[in-house]
Amino acid sequence: MPVGILAYFEGEPIAWCSVAPRGTFRPLGGLEGPEHTVWSVVCFFVPRRLRRRGLMGRLLGAAIETASRHGAAVLEAYPVDPDSPSYRFMGFVPLFRAAGFKTVGRAGSRRHVMRLDLE
Repeated sequence: MPVGILAYFEGEPIAWCSVAPRGTFRPLGGLEGPEHTVWSVVCFFVPRRLRRRGLMGRLLGAAIETASRHGAAVLEAYPVDPDSPSYRFMGFVPLFRAAGFKTVGRAGSRRHVMRLDLE
């Protein structure tokens, strides 16, 4: 199973979001639960020249659709606060909050654990 989705513009890949069943990835500090129903969003890549155009939000929307279409009951994410000096590739809390994710814990000192119920 693929572990991500690509965004295209005029036939060229321009951005990436990694989304797959949680067990696909190394332990990320999420909540305990049945691995086969929990998916994770763990990484975004948008080139600097294309940032601030809403691509992360569109990628997140596509990740939600993908997880739901493949039977995920929950989508988990590990974003950071906008001023975080590290883990920025995991996305930012306000993006996930706007998409309906709820904070359920912390993973280390910087990463939040957020979940979206897909059922």
